[in-house]
Amino acid sequence: MDRPQAVPAGGMSYAATGTAVAGSTERIAARLERLPLTSYQRGLFAIIATAWFFDSIDLGSLTFVLGSIKQEFNLTTAQTGLLSSMSFIGMFLGAGLAGIAADRFGRKIVFQISMIFWGLGSLWCSYAGDAESLSYARLLLGFGMGMEFPVALAIVSEIIPAAKRGRYMAILEGFWPIGFIAAGLLSLVILAQWGWRDVFLLQAIPALFVFIIRRFVPESPRWLAEHGRQDEAEATMRKIEDKVRHRLDGAELPAPQVAAARDVVKGRFSFFELWTPLYAKRTVMIWATWFFALLGFYGLTTWLGALLQDAGYTVTKSVSYTILISLAGLPGFAAAAWLIEARGRKPTCILMLLGSAVSAYLYGNAGSLAMLITFGLCMQFFLFGMWSVLYAYTPELYPTRARATGAGCASAIGRVGSLIGPYAIGVILPTLGHGGVFALGAGSFVIAALVVWILGVETRGRTLEEIAQ
Repeated sequence: MDRPQAVPAGGMSYAATGTAVAGSTERIAARLERLPLTSYQRGLFAIIATAWFFDSIDLGSLTFVLGSIKQEFNLTTAQTGLLSSMSFIGMFLGAGLAGIAADRFGRKIVFQISMIFWGLGSLWCSYAGDAESLSYARLLLGFGMGMEFPVALAIVSEIIPAAKRGRYMAILEGFWPIGFIAAGLLSLVILAQWGWRDVFLLQAIPALFVFIIRRFVPESPRWLAEHGRQDEAEATMRKIEDKVRHRLDGAELPAPQVAAARDVVKGRFSFFELWTPLYAKRTVMIWATWFFALLGFYGLTTWLGALLQDAGYTVTKSVSYTILISLAGLPGFAAAAWLIEARGRKPTCILMLLGSAVSAYLYGNAGSLAMLITFGLCMQFFLFGMWSVLYAYTPELYPTRARATGAGCASAIGRVGSLIGPYAIGVILPTLGHGGVFALGAGSFVIAALVVWILGVETRGRTLEEIAQ
C-alpha cells in the first residue's frame, strides 16, 4: 500500500515543501475515498448523529416551553423574543470560534468541548431564578450548540466517501426534526407533571456522551495530513483501514486512486482562505443563504407554540399541534437526502426554500384549524428539507484546511438571522398580526432561493479535493 512520507508528528504548520505535503494529503484522501462503506463508518456516523440529536432537543425545547416561561416571568412579547434570541447570540459566537479552532487544533477536541458547554448551559437553565439569569444560561447553551455544528459537519464530510457523502450529511440533519419531535414529547410529559425547569434539567444529562466521543471517534486523517502531521495521519488511517477490513472479513481493500499533488498554501489563516478568488463567490452565496434561511426559520418555529397559545389554545394543545406539524419534517429530510444525490445540491436547495416560502405564507393565512395543520405540515416538510441541504452543501464548498471555518462562519452568519428573526417577530406581531409574521418568513426564503440560483455551484458526486480545486 502506498504510504505518505512521514514528517515530525507534532508539526502544526504546513511543511516547507508544500507539494510534498499536498501529495501526502492526496494519498490519505484517496485511501479514505476508496474504502467500502461498512458498519465501522456508519458507527462513527451514528455517534456524531446521536450527539446532534441531543443538541437538537436542547434547541428545540424552547419552542415548547417559551409560552410557559413567558407566563411565569410575566414577559412582554418583545422581552420574550429577546430571551429566545439569546441562544442564537451564543450560537453565533460558538460557531465562528469553533470552526476556526477546529481547523487549527483538530476536530475531535473541539467537538468534546462543545458538549461540555451545552451540558452546563442546560443545567444552568433549570436553576435560573429570573429572566435575566435564564438569558445568560441560554447564551452559554447556545455557545455550546453553535460550537458543535461546524465540527460535526467537518467530521462527517471527511469520513464518508463522495458517492454517499451528501446522503449521509442530509441524514445527519434529519436528526434535527427527530430531536425537535423528541423535545416536544418530552415537554408534553414534563410540563404536564412538573414544569419547564425539569425539561432543561433532563436535557443536561446527555452531555456525558462526551466520553463516548473521546473513546471511539478518531481525529480526521484528512486534517492531520493537511497540517503536516503525517505520522499521526498514517497511524489513524491504518487503524481505520484495519477496522474496515475486519468488517469485510479480512477481504483486500480496493487500490486507492491518487489524484495529482497540488500546492498547499503555507501559513494562511483559515478565515482569509474563504475570501481568495476561488472561494469568495461561494462564501457570499452561502453566507447570504444561511442568513435569510435562518431568519425565516427561527422567526417562525421559535414562536409556533406561543402563537398558538395567543390564538386561544391551551399549553397542552399548542404543544400537541406543534409536535403534529413537526412530524412532516421526517419525510422532508428523507426526500432531501434522496434528491441531493439524484438531482444535485443546488436545485434541491432552491426547491426546499421556495416550498418553505409558499407553505409559510399559506400557514400564516389559514382560516381554520384543519388548514392550519395542513399548511403547517407542508411548511415543516420543506423547512427540514431545507436544513438537510444546507448542512450537506456547506462543508463541501471549502478545502480541508478551512472546512470547519467555512461551515462555522456560515452558521454564525445564519445565527445573526436567527437572532433577528424571533426578536423581530416579537416586535411586529402586535402591529402586523400572524399574517404579517409569516409573510416576513416567506420573503426571507424567497431571497435565499434567489441567491442560490444566481451564485450557487454544484458539488454532487465530486470528492472534497476535486471541489476544492
